[in-house]
This record gives sequence, C-alpha cells and structure tokens, in this order.
Amino acid sequence: MTEQQVLASWNEGPVRQAVLDYVHGATAPGAAFVEPADRIATFDNDGTLWVEQPMPPQFDFVFRAGEEEVKADLSLAARQPYKALVERDQGFFEGLATQDPEAVATLLEAFARSWAGTTPEEFDAQVREWTTTVRDPRLSVPYVELVYRPMLELFDLLRANGFRVFVCSGGRDFTRASAEDTWGILKENVIGSAASYAFTDGRIVRTREILGGLDLGPGKPEHIFAHTGRLPAFAGGNTDVDIEMLRSAAFALLVRHDDDQREYAYTKGAEASLATAKELGWTVVSMKNDWTTLF
Repeated sequence: MTEQQVLASWNEGPVRQAVLDYVHGATAPGAAFVEPADRIATFDNDGTLWVEQPMPPQFDFVFRAGEEEVKADLSLAARQPYKALVERDQGFFEGLATQDPEAVATLLEAFARSWAGTTPEEFDAQVREWTTTVRDPRLSVPYVELVYRPMLELFDLLRANGFRVFVCSGGRDFTRASAEDTWGILKENVIGSAASYAFTDGRIVRTREILGGLDLGPGKPEHIFAHTGRLPAFAGGNTDVDIEMLRSAAFALLVRHDDDQREYAYTKGAEASLATAKELGWTVVSMKNDWTTLF
C-alpha cells in the first residue's frame, strides 16, 4: 500500500498517527517490537465495526424469531426476553442496547433455544436472508452496508504487517454467518458466546446449551485467550463491556460515537470506558473528527 492508501478514510492527526506509530514500532527492530506469533488484534463487533443503534443488529434478528415463537406458544410471554417483546419493555431494550449482562444472557438463552436442532448451514442461510432484507430503521439501508470503512482499512493495515485479526462478538455464530463477506474475517477468527454443538446421525446441529460464559467484560479476554492462547497486542472497542479486553492489550483503540449527522451520537454505556481511556492514555477515535467517511 502507498502512503495515501494507508488509512485513507482517516484524517491526518494524532489518532491516525498513534495507530501508525504503534504498528511501525511493533514490526520494526526495537523495544516495541512484537514477535509475529504474538501479533493478535481483536475487535468488538457492534458499535466498533458496524452500527449498533437503535440496538445491535443481531438482537433484531433474534427478536423477529421470538415474536413468531410467542405467537405459536403464548406461555413464552411470561419469561424474558419474550415478556419484553410482548410488553414493549423499553427498560429491557435499553439494557440490551448498553449490553447489560443480565439482559444479554436471557437473549442468548432464547437464541440457543430458537435454533436448537438446526445445522450451521440452515442457521447461516437464515442470517444471510436477514442481512439482505432487514434495514436500519433510521438510515434505511441493510445493516451489512453500515460497516465502518475506516475499520476495514485498519484491518488491511494490520494484516499487511503480520497481525492476525479476530472479531470478539456476543453472538459468535450470527457474526460468523456474514463475517467473511462483510469484514473479510474467516469464520474461525470470530470468537464469542455461542450455542454448543452435537454430532448426531452424521450431522452437526446446534443444542440449547450455551458454550462458555458471556463474551462481555472479563469474558472477552477470557474467550480470546481460550481461542488463541494469547492476549491481544492490539484491541478495539467502543463501550464499557470492552474495558477488560482493551486493558489486556498493549495498544487500545476506543471508538467514540459523536457524529449525529452521519450516524448516531451517544455516550450511554460508554461512560466508564471513556473515563478509563483518559486515565490510561488509550487512543480515542472521534467518528466526527477523525473519519472522513464512515461507510
């Protein structure tokens, strides 16, 4: 890549330069050099790689299935997250938007239940259909068109310098279904909470059990280490549930949503991460000021 092609959608300034300086130091002889095997870069998904408002896209996917399930079995309306769907419980939805662990846990349990017994191919087909038909309610385009171009350019820069890039998601299998087409990330490089699988009658199928703990807070570096055997050298996130992953990395990049014209402006669910960034000297990306193009 030429100098102009590197991080082309990033404005010249201290944020872009900090990223370039870290990558140069990690790959050039010297005190900051990172051994090739340790060049692990991990990124949160919702709000870091694509839009997460008014709620993370995978929650929309689960809710649509949940609404159909409640119609078929009214007894489900007595428990979460189905109860919140029936009652239009905004408090519960806000908890999901800020990735409250208790709210997310109930959603993941429903996720596992709804698709228990399906094969990976069947599940992937449903996700792909959703990605081509469902649109962001404000921006009116499919969610797969709301991927942040500057982050894709960052992926290119990291891979060109020997980093292996991973996405750390609260819904691993949902993210895997579109990761290769959307971010150029292989399925096996998507880490996170997921249903367990059983090999039955010659087929791999999803079960109702959740594999491992929640991929939130400390669960992020725990999942990363379990998957790679290493903690990240470079990590990117945008909310409070990413703090532990960012703390575990040598270089931490925090995305700040402050562009209400091209996307959304909000700090709810990110107050602690922004304070920690200031305390620890993390690099904070202003969508409004640091990115010339969002999508």
